[in-house]
Amino acid sequence: MEYIVRIGLETHVELITDSKMFCGCSTKFGAAPNTQTCPICLGHPGTLPVINKKAVDYTIKVALALNCEIANFTQFHRKNYFYPDLPKGYQISQYDLPVGLNGYLAIKLNGEVKRIGISRVHMEEDTAKLLHFGKTGRISEALGSGLDFNRCGIPLLEIVSAPDIKNVVEAKAYIILLKKLLEYLEVSDCNMEEGKFRIDTNISVRKIEDKYSKTRTELKNLNSFKFLEKGLMYEIERQKEILSKGKKLQLETRHFDSQTMTTKPMRIKEEAQDYRYFPEPDLVPIEISKEWVDEIKKTVPELPHIRADRIKKQYNISENEVEIITSTRSMADFFECCVKIYPHPKKISNWITGELLYLLNQELIQIKESKINPEHLVKMLKMMDIGSISGKIAKSIFKEMFKTGKMPEDIVEEKELKQISDIDKLSGIIDKVLKENSKAVEQYLLGKQQVFVFFVGQVMKKTKGRANPELVNELLRKKLK
Repeated sequence: MEYIVRIGLETHVELITDSKMFCGCSTKFGAAPNTQTCPICLGHPGTLPVINKKAVDYTIKVALALNCEIANFTQFHRKNYFYPDLPKGYQISQYDLPVGLNGYLAIKLNGEVKRIGISRVHMEEDTAKLLHFGKTGRISEALGSGLDFNRCGIPLLEIVSAPDIKNVVEAKAYIILLKKLLEYLEVSDCNMEEGKFRIDTNISVRKIEDKYSKTRTELKNLNSFKFLEKGLMYEIERQKEILSKGKKLQLETRHFDSQTMTTKPMRIKEEAQDYRYFPEPDLVPIEISKEWVDEIKKTVPELPHIRADRIKKQYNISENEVEIITSTRSMADFFECCVKIYPHPKKISNWITGELLYLLNQELIQIKESKINPEHLVKMLKMMDIGSISGKIAKSIFKEMFKTGKMPEDIVEEKELKQISDIDKLSGIIDKVLKENSKAVEQYLLGKQQVFVFFVGQVMKKTKGRANPELVNELLRKKLK
């Protein structure tokens, strides 16, 4: 039996602002529970919220990058529902007048481009964090629960896709590109472990002969790319199985259980009318002028897919290398800063996608958090070009630069790593190696050519890897001849 699958993704993104959406409390992650709160974000009677303009700026910026129509008039609404993480008994959000509408994000799969529609981009406040105490931290096995209101009121951006996604591969490609785009815009660090980039999905499966289906399942708790993939795969198969038995699907909200990799029912799915939206009486509507939008446009950088295409054409490097170099804005900036002062993109790319990427992954950090900068790499490459250090020595210097932030010439001087290119000095060392290994010399002269590599290794050992390898090879061949 054939089925049609439709997936829509709702992404909640915490914005990088110093203060919360409607009050002056800090948004810094990791503070002791309930230490970053005030009467406003705790919903005390008589308090009045004030809109964080930086959050509005960031929302316009994201909507522009997602090719949305920018509303010239927007306002906040009260979304009414009861849950322990909502101190006011409602959430300040947006309903029928969001900031951005009718946009798209273009993903690329197997060389083909597909546009995924963006239905809306809107602002709201985050909820408190509900913690469940027990062995697993799951609500079903909790011995008790607690609330941390530090997160309550942090500016939250909700990006809702159209149900244009047809399978798990497209969903994953969309969410990876969206995360990268937001990081390029520098509106969020999108740290999924800290809950700053959260994904909910709406999944609808119907038989191919059925024209339309209103039934869908909302799936929550997909806080990693792996869980997104596993959750969607399970839920699609679950719905297909129900339909294959001639049963009807239920409109519901389900929870992805990361322990069993299955989905479990939470509650019957709410509709818009269940939230009883009405305009927030304590906040004035916002008029977004053309001048305001034009000002924000100036802050939108070259977007990741555009930059990737340009870098590939401009510097003639492989698709795989481009993908790594443009994986973050800071990495792409690092690469292009290097090329400006050392116009050898292939050499730079090799070091970035090799040694640098290895060390960054080992330390679990991004390039902007490391101690190395473009000047470090370029100076080291120039030292290799003039023969003052070998490729092997360069690798050890690079590790030391990454670890300490010291310049390559200082490391070479401190550790006495300068390459030996003095003919007389190397000639003396080679003579000593040949004298100490007379039997190996006899074997070489009798035709055992592979012994040559042994001689080179012995010279390198005596010079601690500092001998100029090309010169060593040349001198050895002359002496053995």
